Amino acid sequence: MSQNLFSLAFGVGTQNRQGTWLEVFYAQPLVNPAAELVALVAEKVGYTGGNQALALTTTQASELATALKGVDAAQAALLTRLAESTKPLVVTLLAEDAALTSTPEAYLKLHLLSHRLAKPHGLNLTGIFPLLPNVAWTSQGAVDLGELAERQLEARLKGDLLEVFSVDKFPKMTDYVVPAGVRIADSARVRLGAYIGEGTTVMHEGFVNFNGGTAGPGMIEGRVSAGVFVGKGSDLGGGCSTMGTLSGGGNIVISVGEGCLIGANAGIGIPLGDRNTVESGLYVTAGTKVALLDDQNNLVKVVKARDLAGQPDLLFRRNSQNGAVECKTNKTAIELNEALHAHN
Repeated sequence: MSQNLFSLAFGVGTQNRQGTWLEVFYAQPLVNPAAELVALVAEKVGYTGGNQALALTTTQASELATALKGVDAAQAALLTRLAESTKPLVVTLLAEDAALTSTPEAYLKLHLLSHRLAKPHGLNLTGIFPLLPNVAWTSQGAVDLGELAERQLEARLKGDLLEVFSVDKFPKMTDYVVPAGVRIADSARVRLGAYIGEGTTVMHEGFVNFNGGTAGPGMIEGRVSAGVFVGKGSDLGGGCSTMGTLSGGGNIVISVGEGCLIGANAGIGIPLGDRNTVESGLYVTAGTKVALLDDQNNLVKVVKARDLAGQPDLLFRRNSQNGAVECKTNKTAIELNEALHAHN
């Protein structure tokens, strides 16, 4: 068995009464763990290779804590704490970044994103949705929907209230990970699996989905959809929407360069280069016809927006008289047109 793993993590989570995983919390996930650590873990839990999520007993956790003291002090300390758990434990070992096969694997990859150990587009998340059960996120943690009514009654009979915050596949990120150097005005609007770079502020109406995020620093006042990655120093205006487009293999491949401004109620369906501006209320999809203007505002050519994907220093606006979508650049549109012809 190879001692090289893509990722390894020790977790504690919640199962329903049938023993099905509802969620898993990984306090200290690892990428490319040391071979010596992998060998010790494999010996204790019977790992033989591949991508596996293996049940971990408190006895095994205690033994591993002792064995790892001279190898990885941080993981040893974590295992000492896990050995005291009354909740189910799991060790998830990923030999490679392959399609997902279990709920603990899915939660590990979401943690890797929110811990900034991987960036959006950087992980294979194939098959994630069927592996994330739809659960009630409550004041007592994750509850199986089939058990919710009984749990609510039990709480009432004790004089308590079981508050249901949401019913969803994804929990909020801050219940699992709070990255350093960020401000999040409403934590319910950032899902686990979001990548929130240092220096990012997510305002009250901002929303960041899993497998999306921002490099930071920047301001998020609108929606960052799954698969969208916003560059440094960008501002997404209130109510704006970044709409992912599908590429080969069904992967979402939208990125926003550094220093961009996407106005209120605006949206994009193409990657933006650095220092792009999309005026408020304008949606630019891949097939949008865009009039290229020169520095005298004369029409040079009409192209599809996808032909401008990734180009820097562009201003997208709508003509207030005829409604046409226009594009100006710090270069002349003629120079940009020549560059497009050379690229094609």
